[in-house]
Amino acid sequence: MKSLKNIILTSIAALGLVSCLDKTPADNLLLGEGMSSLNGADQICNGIYKKLMSGALYSGHLTLCPDIQADLVYAVQGNSNTYGNLWRWKILSTNSEIGSIYAGLYSVIGSCNFFLDGVDELKASLTDDEQIQYLDHLHGEVLCARALAYSELAKCFCKAYSEQTKEELGLVLADSYYKEAPKKRATLAQTYEFIIKDLQKASELFDPDSDQSNAPYFSYGAVQALWARVCLNMEDWDGAIEHASYLIDSGVYKLADANSIYTGTKSYLDYMWTNDAAFEIIFKIGYTSTSYGSPIGQVFLNFNRDFTYYYPDYVPASWVLNLYNSSDQRYDAYFTEAQTGYSHGLTWPLLTKYMGNEGFMANYIYHVCMPKPLRLAEQYLIRSEAFCRKGNISKANSDLNALRSKRYSNGGNVSMNEQNWLETISEERVRELYMEGFRLNDLKRWHKGFERSSQTGCQSEGSSLKVAADDPLFVWPIPRNELEAPGSEIEGNESNK
Repeated sequence: MKSLKNIILTSIAALGLVSCLDKTPADNLLLGEGMSSLNGADQICNGIYKKLMSGALYSGHLTLCPDIQADLVYAVQGNSNTYGNLWRWKILSTNSEIGSIYAGLYSVIGSCNFFLDGVDELKASLTDDEQIQYLDHLHGEVLCARALAYSELAKCFCKAYSEQTKEELGLVLADSYYKEAPKKRATLAQTYEFIIKDLQKASELFDPDSDQSNAPYFSYGAVQALWARVCLNMEDWDGAIEHASYLIDSGVYKLADANSIYTGTKSYLDYMWTNDAAFEIIFKIGYTSTSYGSPIGQVFLNFNRDFTYYYPDYVPASWVLNLYNSSDQRYDAYFTEAQTGYSHGLTWPLLTKYMGNEGFMANYIYHVCMPKPLRLAEQYLIRSEAFCRKGNISKANSDLNALRSKRYSNGGNVSMNEQNWLETISEERVRELYMEGFRLNDLKRWHKGFERSSQTGCQSEGSSLKVAADDPLFVWPIPRNELEAPGSEIEGNESNK
């Protein structure tokens, strides 16, 4: 397994009036040995994984903001107001969380481009076949990382892809570290073509036989998982089925079984969340006790405020909790009812899915969990939806029931039809992927709005909110510093106005 070297590459972007696409003196940390040796290439690749730990990305804002903005949680009275403007749909181009996501993803892209600019010259200097093979693997990892970063930017800052929108605004496609970045945004079609090109090349550089589950590095399987997700977002149903099928049929990855005990009283499903390990995980961001990301579970628990009570900023929406029946073992794996420490004494099922890795909690590090951006469960959901779009409801039912058989103690089978399949899959995606960052994009691509109604112990402002389908704020505004950077010709989104 690839070791994670504890090196820190400072972000190329700082919030303010500096463009996230511009280089700053901090970029010099990438230089030094640079790409002049295999060791340098390895360090740059490890630096990319380090950047993915950022609290702006999977261990924080990128995962949490889309779901908090949507209809999955309620803000508790007396909370810290973390993400408060997002939850209340008061979203501006100066929002710090959105700005840090944009900067963080382009910082990852900048490091990827530095590697890619030098990889061919380094490869030409190598004569040892094993070294060349290792460099090819690193090359594939970097291409997958860049594709992932661009796909996340498209998810957050672009409209849902369709035949009607594909010529609308996409992303600024910076493909080189040294060349000046484009000053304009490409189209949405060009953006997805760029992502697919990276995935195609990455797939050629990986050896599929080297795939491992629970991997803290990108692999052939990770490429296929991301490709399936991208195809779903592009409404390429055949592509989504093809790439998801590879993972489902490969035998390398297996759904975490809630009905089988892994250790003590923990099922395989429980262990995936308490210890961040499972055969189901295709790619996770690997942490150590000395190198880890932000506490993703903080806003749902805040147990470390006094180590006696919970002080959640957000609690699950009652409609979400009601989706789980008594046989659905995800409920106990994800939620625990507890009395909060607030003066109003709210007692509610809290999200303990992100309570924290038990190994870290032994060292009093709470609410820190390894993000799992790519899991096999999502692939079943992707393929099931794609089958429905193709009119093959029978196969879609089989996939959904295969997933549910590993999550329910009994009676998990469902039977979709042409009238209820979207509602059924929508609810299953909430049950399975709760607070993993998918909900806002799902509503956007399904062209669905939502409505909140008041909930016990929660703030009144934001609790009665009705959001129409295709509201402009489903697409985040481009950060103001990007629009105002010297020489920028970047156009804002409708939400910038």
